[in-house]
Amino acid sequence: MAEINASALRAGNRRALAKAITLSESSLPEHREQAQTLLEQLLPDTGRSVRIGISGVPGVGKSTFIEAFGQLLLREGKKLAVLAVDPSSPVAGGSIMGDKTRMEELARQEHVFIRPSPSGGALGGVAQKTRESLLLCEAAGYDVVIVETVGVGQSEYQVAGMVDFFMLLMLPGGGDELQGIKKGIVELAHALVINKADGDGERMASATQSQYQSALSLLRSESHWSVEVRKCSALRNQGIDDIWAMVKRFVEITTENGFFEHQRTGQNLDWMRQLVRDMLDARLASSEAVRSQLPGLEEAVEQQRMTPFNAARQVLELLD
Repeated sequence: MAEINASALRAGNRRALAKAITLSESSLPEHREQAQTLLEQLLPDTGRSVRIGISGVPGVGKSTFIEAFGQLLLREGKKLAVLAVDPSSPVAGGSIMGDKTRMEELARQEHVFIRPSPSGGALGGVAQKTRESLLLCEAAGYDVVIVETVGVGQSEYQVAGMVDFFMLLMLPGGGDELQGIKKGIVELAHALVINKADGDGERMASATQSQYQSALSLLRSESHWSVEVRKCSALRNQGIDDIWAMVKRFVEITTENGFFEHQRTGQNLDWMRQLVRDMLDARLASSEAVRSQLPGLEEAVEQQRMTPFNAARQVLELLD
């Protein structure tokens, strides 16, 4: 792969940014080394964006919301990057990669960069290299970086662990006020946004908003921020400005009380620890000694001739 021009990337060249992300997503060892060298050069230019995670069940209108939200940001003179993570097929390994089709208006804008990226089976519906892509977008001068994730589940901890503000899109009529909320996910969210609050769904959206607000009152809120419940209609472009105002207020409050920087520092440390685990897994998978000895150790555990702890310890000793 041709060498990436770091100066061109810093200047906001979208072609250079796209090539850099492709480099970081490569699994070839030489490409990984090149990508890390580039990221080291660009680190001083990162960290200046607002990172927003957006998740929600299929059909909630994430793409329509991002389209309306992005247009608002452009009117305010912001540069926007969207890292849209596509679900990879567990059978064929491919993905739809249709995000630019789903965000037609945004895709045509000069100050918008949309990057569909296959999740590749990574936990949390987040592409394994999304964190690096995020840093590259920041180095290219994008003011807001949105990470759109696949579905909603406990593994969404991954996306919440890489953004400043995590937004969960909901549908009107979410059901019982307690059953309608997945407690683990909501405790990660900074805001619940009920989309499609228009037409026949407007009254239902208001009722859903009240139900979620009542349910959230039973959950402990963090001292730096209380989860807000908003409603909007992305299709009719209603309530979008209020949501952006809420995000800006969050950034202002958490910057003043020190939580903003504290959260980012913690996320970087968590990322490093995750990479250590991933690298250990990779070393185990590629070790000839482990591959030859593992079946015997597994058999010993199955037949209760060895404890799982001692077997695991012997596996790690084989790496030495």
